[in-house]
Amino acid sequence: MSKAVGPAVTRNRVKRRLRHLARERLSSLPGSAVLVVRALPAAAEASYDDLGRDLDSVLERIAR
Repeated sequence: MSKAVGPAVTRNRVKRRLRHLARERLSSLPGSAVLVVRALPAAAEASYDDLGRDLDSVLERIAR
């Protein structure tokens, strides 16, 4: 995770949130899929629900 996201405490919080959100959605991916999630600086200020909606949006685009 890039230092642009924020200090270590913020980066770790974002990383934990994204890991949890991605883990919940793994079953919706094809078996051969590889998921790479990159956090942008705005992720530091985003709520858990906002991150979840963004991740859902991306996964929907991939599924099409």
